[in-house]
Amino acid sequence: MVKVTLKDGSILEVQKGSSILEVAQKISEGLARNATCGEVNGEVKDLRYELKEDCGLVIHTFNQEDIEGKKAYWHTTSHIMAQAVKRLFPDVKFAIGPAIDEGFYYDFDVEKPFTDEDKVAIEKEMKKIIKENIAIEKFVLPKEEALKLMADQPYKKELIEDLEDGEEISFYKQGDFTDLCAGPHLMSTGKVKSVKILSSSGAYWRGSEKNKMLQRIYAISFPKASMLEEHLQLLEEAKERDHRKIGKDLDIFMTHKLVGSGLPMYLPNGATIRRILERYIQDKEISLGYNHVYTPSLANVELYKTSGHWDHYKDDMFPVMKMDNEEMVLRPMNCPHHMLIYKHNMHSYRDLPIRIGELAHDFRYEASGSVCGLERVRQMCQNDAHLFVKPDQIKEEVGRVLNLIKEVYQKDFGFPASSFKYRLSLRDKNNKEKYIDNDEMWETAESQLREILKELNIDFYEAEGEAAFYGPKIDIQIKTALNHDITIPTCQLDFALPERFDLEYIGEDGKAHRPVVIHRAILGSSDRFISFLLEETKGNLPVWIAPVQVKILPITDDQQEYAYSLKERFVAKGLRVEVDDRNEKTGYKIREAQLSKVPYMLIVGKKEVEENKVSVRSHTEGDIGAILVEEFENKILKEIEEKV
Repeated sequence: MVKVTLKDGSILEVQKGSSILEVAQKISEGLARNATCGEVNGEVKDLRYELKEDCGLVIHTFNQEDIEGKKAYWHTTSHIMAQAVKRLFPDVKFAIGPAIDEGFYYDFDVEKPFTDEDKVAIEKEMKKIIKENIAIEKFVLPKEEALKLMADQPYKKELIEDLEDGEEISFYKQGDFTDLCAGPHLMSTGKVKSVKILSSSGAYWRGSEKNKMLQRIYAISFPKASMLEEHLQLLEEAKERDHRKIGKDLDIFMTHKLVGSGLPMYLPNGATIRRILERYIQDKEISLGYNHVYTPSLANVELYKTSGHWDHYKDDMFPVMKMDNEEMVLRPMNCPHHMLIYKHNMHSYRDLPIRIGELAHDFRYEASGSVCGLERVRQMCQNDAHLFVKPDQIKEEVGRVLNLIKEVYQKDFGFPASSFKYRLSLRDKNNKEKYIDNDEMWETAESQLREILKELNIDFYEAEGEAAFYGPKIDIQIKTALNHDITIPTCQLDFALPERFDLEYIGEDGKAHRPVVIHRAILGSSDRFISFLLEETKGNLPVWIAPVQVKILPITDDQQEYAYSLKERFVAKGLRVEVDDRNEKTGYKIREAQLSKVPYMLIVGKKEVEENKVSVRSHTEGDIGAILVEEFENKILKEIEEKV
C-alpha cells in the first residue's frame, strides 16, 4: 500500500501501482468522470500514471480556476484535430499542437492555406472522431526508434533530435494516429464533448522568419455545449470591447509601419483623454503632498548597473547607443533617476516622507509579436512615484497608497470593490538568481507587507515568483469585463535601491540612517490604463473624460448663430463642445453623434432659440427633453464635478 496525501490534507491508502484515475474512482465516481489529469508532488501527470510510493496528489478537472485541468482537456483535443487533418489531408506534416490559456492550436505544413470550407470539414471530422470514442494509449521509445517512427515527419524528427541521447521519448496513439507528445491526455477521444474551430493564420516554424511558414488552426473545446455557447458569446463581446477597434472607431489612436510596431500615435480625441487623465492624477497626487519632477528618457548604462537593472532587466531594454565616451540607453523605468534626485540634497528625519512623482516616458523592448494597441507598447508614459520613508513610516505610507488606489478606482471611476483582489507578490525562493541577492532584506520586506495587509484587514493571497527583482509588492488584481485578471496599480517595498545608491537621512540621534523606498503606480501607464478604460466602458466614457462632451446640432442654418453662442458659453465654463453645422438631416447627425459616443447632444430649432432652451439627448438615457440652457449647464457641470 502507498499513502496519498490529497489537496485537503486527508490521507488515502491505495494499492501500490494504482493509477491516478483509480484513486479518483476511490474518492468518487463523479470525480473520476470529470478528472482530466493529476499532479503528483507538483508534477502534472496522466490519469494513467501509477503511484508506486507515498506522495501528494491533486486531481485536476475542467473548471474555471483549474488551468492544468483545462490544458489537459485542450491538449487532447489538439490531437483530435491533428487526426482529423490527417484523415482529410493525408500528406500533411505535423509541427506542434499545445494547449494555451484559451484553448489550443496546431501548426501544420500543408500545400496551401486552409479555406473556410476546409475548417468546416475538419471540425466535422473532429466530431466524428469524438463520437468514435477512440482509446488513447501512451507508449515510450528510445531515441533511435522514435526517429524511425517519425521518419516521414521532419518537424517531429527535429524535435526528437534536440532531446538528450538515452532519454525515453513518449508518444500517444489514438486509432490510426500517433503523435510525439509529453502529455498529459484524457483516456479517450469520447471524453471531449463540444468543439469549435475559431480561426487560422500563418505561423513560422519555431517563431523564426528564417523557417517555413506553417498553417496554424486555433480552436477550443468544452465538456458541455452550454459552456461552448457561453464562450462564443464572450468572444463576440470581446470583439465589441477590443480597445483597438474602439480606438479606430472613435479616432483615439493610430499606428503606422513607418513609425514602427508598438509605437501608437494619439489623435486629438486620444490626446484629450490622456491629458485629462494625466492632469487628474497629478492634481490628486499634489494634493497629497507629492512633488513632481521631470527626468530624461536617456541615461548612461552605468546608472542601471548601479541600480541592478542591467543585471536583471537588460534583455527588456533597447540596445546601447555609443555617444562620444558614453554608453547611453533608453530607460525602462525611472526609479534610478528618482534615487539621484533624493540624493541631491541632505535630508533630516523631519523631511520624511518625501514623495517624488513623475509622468515618465519609459521604453521597453517588447517583441513585435507581443505588442498590442495601447495595451502593450514599446514607449509608455508611467504614472510613477517613489516614497522615501523612515522604517516606522512604512505602514502608514503603504496604507495611504492603498487608500489612494481605492479612491481612484472605486470612487472616481466607479469600478466595483468585488472586482479587486490583493496579491502579495513574493520572490521565487527556488530561482533566486532572478532577484537581488539579500535573503535578510527579502524576508524583512515580505513579512512587513504581509503584516500591513493583515493589520489593514485586507483579504489577500500570496504568489511566489511575481515580485520585482529588487523587492516584494502588493499587486491589485482587477477582474475585467471580459473576466481577465490584470494588474495595473501596484505598491512595492524596496530596501535594495537605497543601499545601492547609498541614500541617507539624518535621524533624531544625529546619525545617518538608510531610508526605505516605496515604489507605487496608480494608473500604471497612461497607455495601458486607456486601453483598459475603453474596454471596460465600450468607449462610453464618463462625461468628465469624454473627448467631446457636448455636440450641438442646429436644425437649420437659422439656428447656427444660437448654436455657436452656446458653444462659446459652454467652452468658457471649461466644457469640450463641437457644433455640427453640416447641411445634413438632423436624424443623420444624431446617429453620427451616437456612434461617436458623445455624452450629450443638444438639438436646437426655432422654438429652442425663442425660449433660450436646448433639447437634450443623452447617449445613455435617450431623449431628456427641452430644458433651459442654464439648467443643462448646471446638470453637466455637476456630473463632471462628481465624476459621474
